[in-house]
Amino acid sequence: MRILVFGKTGQVGSGLCVGRAEADLSDLAAVENIIQEEHPDVIINAAAYTNVDHAETDVEIARLVNARAPGVMAEMAAVNNAWIIHYSTDYVFDGEQDAPYSEEAVKNPKNVYGDTKSSGEYAIRQATGRHLIIRTSWVYSNEGRNFLNTVLRLASQQGELRIVDDQMGTPTYARMLSRTTAAMLKKISADRNDLNLAGIYNVTCEGATTWYGFACEILRCAGKDKVSIEPIRTGDYPTPAERPSYSVLDTSKLDRVYGLRLPPWQASLKECMAERAVQ
Repeated sequence: MRILVFGKTGQVGSGLCVGRAEADLSDLAAVENIIQEEHPDVIINAAAYTNVDHAETDVEIARLVNARAPGVMAEMAAVNNAWIIHYSTDYVFDGEQDAPYSEEAVKNPKNVYGDTKSSGEYAIRQATGRHLIIRTSWVYSNEGRNFLNTVLRLASQQGELRIVDDQMGTPTYARMLSRTTAAMLKKISADRNDLNLAGIYNVTCEGATTWYGFACEILRCAGKDKVSIEPIRTGDYPTPAERPSYSVLDTSKLDRVYGLRLPPWQASLKECMAERAVQ
């Protein structure tokens, strides 16, 4: 099976030990050419414009990368009779709900990033039935720019932190996301014509917390319990992009269709920190 991965240096893409490609996703012709050259059986799009705040002003590029490029990938997947696996986000929802969002919940993004990711989902679904759209949330790893690394860096530099405590979601370790993707791909490869496996799937670790709760657990696992950390409200830390106050995802469909369930977010964080210690 020929697998083409866009986003080889990202948190999720780097954990997928399969064929990879580098491309500027804002260059749609380049994306199309790579797929034509490779003739893949599966296209995995682990690339995205993920700077939520910059997207508010960098709208054109965010839309090219998050919406139009996935659409081109899906169209080319259809031409090649290939599957496409694409990662989306909890930010397609507005956060007004007070119970976990199912895959069928009405989307209503509050920021440009979420809107472009929602458009990317739509483009893929319109282009081909052979798709897996994996919605996830609060992804982190030991590499790159993410909440985990930011908290540890600021804790070392400042000795005290102020973290938002009124936005709730689920931290998801990128390696867990990669492993789950591989398990889903294995099931697809057993019968590439089984479209009952296709669709949108919520894939996050189990449980929920706030950014403050996540930060507290990070510091505890890092042995930095003595660092001062103050819970604050969203209004105390204004950002260009509005975030949903509640974006927990219901992962029961993943369990029902694929028989997969990720561990609690606390356990995944412990694994991540243990791996960090031996790097």
